[in-house]
Amino acid sequence: MKSIKKWRLIGQQDNRVDIECDGRHILHIFILEKDIIRVLVKKNGILRLNKTWTIAPDKQDVAWQGRDKLSTDGFYLPQYTLTENADTLQIETELLKLTLHDPLWIEWQHHVDGQWQTMASDRQTGAYMLGVKENSVSHFMSRNQNDQYFGLGEKSGNLNRYGRRFEMRNLDAMGYNAETTDPLYKHIPFYITRHADISYGLFYDNLASCWFDLGNELDNYHTPYRSYRAEDGDLDYYMIYGPQVIDVTRRYAQLTGGTLFGPKWSLGYSGSTMHYTDAPNAQEQLLKFVELCKQHEMPCDSFQLSSGYTSIGDKRYVFNWNYNKVPNPEQMSASFHKAGIHLAANIKPCLLQDHPKYQEVAEKGLFIQDSENNQPERSIFWDDEGSHLDFTNPDTINWWKQNVTEQLLEKGIDSTWNDNNEYEIWDANARCYGFGETIPIRLIRPLQPLLMMRASFEAQQEFQPNLRPFLISRSGCPGMNRYVQTWTGDNRTNWNTLRYNIRMGLGMSLSGIFNVGHDVGGFSGLRPEPELFVRWVQNGVMHPRFTIHSWNDDATVNEPWMYPEVTPMIRDAIILRYQLLPYLYNLLWKAHADNQPILRPTFLDHENDPHTFEESDDYLLGQDLLVASVVEPEQRERSVYLPNNHHGWFDFYTHQWYGAGQTINVDAPLEKIPLFIKAGSVIPTSSRIGYIDVNQDSQRQLLIMPFQGCGSATINLFDDDGESNEYLTDNYCKLNIELQCTVQSINLTIARQGHWQPAYHEFELCLAKGETRQLMINSKPYQTSQKLTLASLPIATI
Repeated sequence: MKSIKKWRLIGQQDNRVDIECDGRHILHIFILEKDIIRVLVKKNGILRLNKTWTIAPDKQDVAWQGRDKLSTDGFYLPQYTLTENADTLQIETELLKLTLHDPLWIEWQHHVDGQWQTMASDRQTGAYMLGVKENSVSHFMSRNQNDQYFGLGEKSGNLNRYGRRFEMRNLDAMGYNAETTDPLYKHIPFYITRHADISYGLFYDNLASCWFDLGNELDNYHTPYRSYRAEDGDLDYYMIYGPQVIDVTRRYAQLTGGTLFGPKWSLGYSGSTMHYTDAPNAQEQLLKFVELCKQHEMPCDSFQLSSGYTSIGDKRYVFNWNYNKVPNPEQMSASFHKAGIHLAANIKPCLLQDHPKYQEVAEKGLFIQDSENNQPERSIFWDDEGSHLDFTNPDTINWWKQNVTEQLLEKGIDSTWNDNNEYEIWDANARCYGFGETIPIRLIRPLQPLLMMRASFEAQQEFQPNLRPFLISRSGCPGMNRYVQTWTGDNRTNWNTLRYNIRMGLGMSLSGIFNVGHDVGGFSGLRPEPELFVRWVQNGVMHPRFTIHSWNDDATVNEPWMYPEVTPMIRDAIILRYQLLPYLYNLLWKAHADNQPILRPTFLDHENDPHTFEESDDYLLGQDLLVASVVEPEQRERSVYLPNNHHGWFDFYTHQWYGAGQTINVDAPLEKIPLFIKAGSVIPTSSRIGYIDVNQDSQRQLLIMPFQGCGSATINLFDDDGESNEYLTDNYCKLNIELQCTVQSINLTIARQGHWQPAYHEFELCLAKGETRQLMINSKPYQTSQKLTLASLPIATI
């Protein structure tokens, strides 16, 4: 590799500054927002890939064939100043200042109290390197020992990534160690740096395999550095200024297209296991699950059909129903629907070499092609060889959509589970159609699962245009947040996985993937012991995705009722989730509408409190609920640090108030997960303990946790029919609440927005136990015997 050294300004084009480097490379600097600047290097003046599929700043989806890499559509394009000196070039926005030095390295400054202060800089000795005979690229930045690094998506270990080296290469990491294994399933080349109370993000828009070294590597010839290295592609990154971590996360989520607003039922309990569909009497086993849910009074909203329903012998063949196992898919679907349970079917993007449709698909040219001949590539897949479908070919997209529709949706399947889509193709130069411009797989490996899920998304959308699609995908890259809910893959059953999956999920949430969960109970290994299973379920119900799924080595099945001695505790945990579903749904809405993470490290809302940056097992579900999961065996007491929010926290169960900024010891009996509500919150809850049906959800409570003294807060609570797109035309119900507390009274000013009429016509207001102050609603005293009706609320002025 060779360093880029000399540069000269050659011109400006609107919000793009063009610079020639070493007489042959072109450096583009895009001033996109006052807090976002993009740096793009064109080796020899040419892009390796002239399209991107990850950038969608205005929530308008990218064209199938990609977005022009040089496009600035969707950005604000603020005013900026450009100043050229003898050996520097300075670009300033209202918030950011970029300075090019000679030889080439960039210094980044932010505006504080009328002055520019340095927040980041490249390594001064070889910051930008390009391969000479190969297409590799590298970027080196200075590293400070006090830096904290967060993000990189689905990664093992601690939330702070400092001192580790990570690889981005989508891999089916079956039974991984959640503390140490790398790489995993997803390619998210984005991380956040927090330095001296200032935070910024770096997003490298490159889908080639790459490595991030965040302090693992040392070199005596350079000052401490961190690095990004990619085996191919373009050196193309976005600098996103905070100044707080939450600001960076939200801006990055917006940059990549935001979060899918899925149906309300996607937040209910989802059952799954490999065992049922692998069984010779799969349909009988599956319908037995429905009956067992009723028998044990376990609410359930969906079930995920593992790939055994497609089997021939001991192998799996996408879009092939095994009618010996499942004699009547339509009848089976109808039985699930009658019980209020939706079905998601597993589908895979690789056809085994003896698949009944293999020759047909090969003749149509729908597979990725081998690098050396005009034959489909062949890769190891599910104990055989197979060929991967090429979703950069419009004919493949249409074929896939047709099969999703005919083989799944028309048989009553409600959604797609896009699985085994890591595209482990070891022929790095295997050829993708590229929408008419051939692209080697090494440049776009993670794009294939992104386009796969989009094809599934559009098939579902076209089949039921009035309903919001719900999809699941295991692998992916930036932009997957636009289409799917995801999970952390095939985890291993043990206590350590429970602990580090929490941190893995938080890292994904900081990386713009908000709708996430884990295989509760563990997917591979021996079945969880009763205590571990209880604690895993208690943690799982506090995640956006709650699925119990398994392929246990001992041929057992993780089911809510697998241990009779703890089944009541499992049921109570699931019931608690259903009670909190209005709160969870409001969080999903905020993720979609306002780019707010659902799972939140405690520091995300309390950066003023340095204790929240210490590694722990605690996290926030939304801004108001502190979850203190128990992740150690035989632990019946739990120390919990309450972040310093200046107003304190209430115990969820007893409503005892605790001052903020302290560590307390609380009881953690096996039947309970410690939870705390932030003072100054209003939590919506439901009394319906059953599958989600808005027509039967006839009661709604508002749990009011007031400030102990004086204080005020603004709270917005959203609800709608939970499945249609009519919320886009004001068919929703949104409560705009102003909470004002004094030493004498608790005042709620509530107005209503939207036209939707829910099944509940009134609210039961529940004050914290022991609260004696007068409750005022819209300036009128409220009596506990009253109910607050929707009809009595004024219409909000927008």
